[in-house]
Amino acid sequence: MLSGLSRFAAVSSVCLALALGAGAAVAHSETVTVAHSSGQTQVPVQPHKVVVLDWSTLDTLAQLGVTVAGIPSSNPPEMLKQYREGDFVRAGTLFEPDFEALKSAEPDLIVLGRRAQGKYEEVSKFGTTIDLTPDPNDLLGSVERNTLLLGEIFGKQDKAAELVARLKASVSELRELTAGQGDGLLVLTTGGKMAAFGKGTRFGLIHDVFGVEQAVDELKTGRHGQSVSFEFLLEADPDWLFVMDRDAAIGREGTAAAELMDNELVAATSAGSKGQIVYLDPASWYLLDNSGIGVMQNSVDELIKVFSAAR
Repeated sequence: MLSGLSRFAAVSSVCLALALGAGAAVAHSETVTVAHSSGQTQVPVQPHKVVVLDWSTLDTLAQLGVTVAGIPSSNPPEMLKQYREGDFVRAGTLFEPDFEALKSAEPDLIVLGRRAQGKYEEVSKFGTTIDLTPDPNDLLGSVERNTLLLGEIFGKQDKAAELVARLKASVSELRELTAGQGDGLLVLTTGGKMAAFGKGTRFGLIHDVFGVEQAVDELKTGRHGQSVSFEFLLEADPDWLFVMDRDAAIGREGTAAAELMDNELVAATSAGSKGQIVYLDPASWYLLDNSGIGVMQNSVDELIKVFSAAR
């Protein structure tokens, strides 16, 4: 099995070769060899019946103009509302694939993401399977590579290249806007509690990719972030506070993030006093991890508006 870096380098090499015409013979064959997060797999070109157990991949495919046959059983987020009704195979949850449904579907291709990555070996018994789990330390690169890879598989190379070029240009524009506009802190709220996330975490792209200076240098980098209090926010005193409401993302009742942040301690921070508290779209940031090209583009566009207005 290749290392993560080698696998993605292999993907980039395949895509580049095809884009330059060096791989024309491969492009017109029945399969193409692709490297992904769980190995290397022979994948059919332009597969007919595809099951995807990852909202981010469905987002990218939607941007490429590709519709699939099978999706997760849970209710699709608003940005994928076209999958709320229709005769689609319901192939299990984001975490737990339905093996009987996969067996009955006999798919040409199955695509997994981060949440079902641990089921790769079992799922691959029911059809050709690839794992598009992004690298949290290179989320932008992962989104670009996965988009180009899906473009190759589905014969949408030009559209994929167009989407990647637009995203890269938008990220560069955002980084120019965030430079010199102060530091920031990202917190997730759930069940009336808060956790902060910094560089190198699943939500660290606010710093790693989008260029916002981190208000607190040493934050825990675990999956669930670092539990924090309102006193912590006051002491950190960020110029920008980015807030994500997990309860809203998963449809669970609880104290809304805006209500939770409406207190004297938050108001006393630089972010509070300047009116620079930004409520991030919970579906984009939590459910899709900003790892589909459409959702990341939307997030960048929204932040460009925020930082442009602050200038």
